Amino acid sequence: MKKFARRIRLSYILADFAGSSVAWGLFYLFRKYFIETKLYGEFYRVELGNKFYLGIVLIPLFFLFVFAMAGFYSDPLRRSRLLEFGKSLVVTLAAVVVLFFALVLDDAIGNYSTYYRSFAVLFLLQVFFTWFPRFIITSYVSGKIHRREAGFRTLIIGSNSKAEKLISDIKNEKMPAGNLLTGYVSAGGTEGRPLNGDVIWLGTVENIITVIEHHNIDEVILALEESEYHLVEGIVDTICYRDVLVKAVPSMRQVISGHVDAGPIYATPLLRVSYREMPNWQFMIKQALDYTLSALALVLFSPLMAVMALLIRLSGKGPVIFMQERIGRYGKPFMIYKFRSMEDGAESDGPRLAVRGDSRITPLGRFMRKHRFDEIPNFINVLRGEMSLVGPRPERRHYIEQIKQKAPWYNRVLSVKPGITCWGQVKLGYASDIDTMLERLDYDLLYLDNVSLFLDLKIIYYTLGTIIRGQGL
Repeated sequence: MKKFARRIRLSYILADFAGSSVAWGLFYLFRKYFIETKLYGEFYRVELGNKFYLGIVLIPLFFLFVFAMAGFYSDPLRRSRLLEFGKSLVVTLAAVVVLFFALVLDDAIGNYSTYYRSFAVLFLLQVFFTWFPRFIITSYVSGKIHRREAGFRTLIIGSNSKAEKLISDIKNEKMPAGNLLTGYVSAGGTEGRPLNGDVIWLGTVENIITVIEHHNIDEVILALEESEYHLVEGIVDTICYRDVLVKAVPSMRQVISGHVDAGPIYATPLLRVSYREMPNWQFMIKQALDYTLSALALVLFSPLMAVMALLIRLSGKGPVIFMQERIGRYGKPFMIYKFRSMEDGAESDGPRLAVRGDSRITPLGRFMRKHRFDEIPNFINVLRGEMSLVGPRPERRHYIEQIKQKAPWYNRVLSVKPGITCWGQVKLGYASDIDTMLERLDYDLLYLDNVSLFLDLKIIYYTLGTIIRGQGL
């Protein structure tokens, strides 16, 4: 289903680009024929020069950026045609105002009514040629979902009467919301037998992650009995970092931590369980800053990187760039890049955290760690999409398993990209033991509960102060 979602997202993007291109082209011709011809005479020649061809390429890119900031491409299979129409009007109006003041306002006019006509024509053309194709695509997707030809592979958690009723309700929906029942896992009670005739048993909550991965689950619905409510927090903590949507039956609203949104009116009433998320426009800016500032940093710091590489090479044997497996978003491992700051083979006896005065740290490494120069290659990880500028620091699986023994809710930090810097690192610096990691986890959770672009900028600001003052390990 994720492949189908990617195809639909691409369809929206291509339709918006083509529609915006046609709208701007027609507006350009309108200006030439109906405004400039009256100003310069009826024989004024219309020439489609470089400005025209440049406009039908660059203007659509501007609208794509605006639509992406508004979240039009973030969840392509869960769309409401009515809400989308209203959102299209508001977002397009704002974008046209910006475009009008930037490119059209200083054009030659006969009188001020020309401005109003030009604005209205541009707005109506843009709305029609972007919203109408989008409406067709949304209708196509909705039709496939209502016919159960497309949807979301759904896992039910629960095996008793509440799960039975939920399955029956989903099967009997007059307007299906897209839940394609893959099976269920039990949290106690009856297990092993099919529910409602054909919804098969896939295991227990103890192996829920394996079930989600093996069956490519898109949605998980909690349908537990009153006696099983004590299991909810543990289940949510276990699956919250996976790339799945978590929902629950309405009767569980008092026992689920996190923000809850009501679902579609005509489908089976479910509650959407989610934690605070950065607004889409802020998330888009955050991503743009990640890639732009990382590329800029690698260019600006290239002379420093060359010097560091030479000094590391001259300081002793071992690689210049140290690579180590870390756990990233959704629990996926990746190789982090850093300048080597320790003696070669520093962990030949097994994983061991660095502490102040650690004899394994080289003199050059001590200087680099104080000013965080060893982390400059992390910008490569950001450009690879594995990290962000700001986010919980990535840890090794060895230490994550130890942290989770004391803090099972650690999985929450795996729901976002790890970062080069974070709130906890600004406050506490490098972690030298599990207790410090647990203390830093509190700041990571506080960051997730208050996530915003403004908070990211504050963390970056204080990180720069730490670098300048040389307050690293």
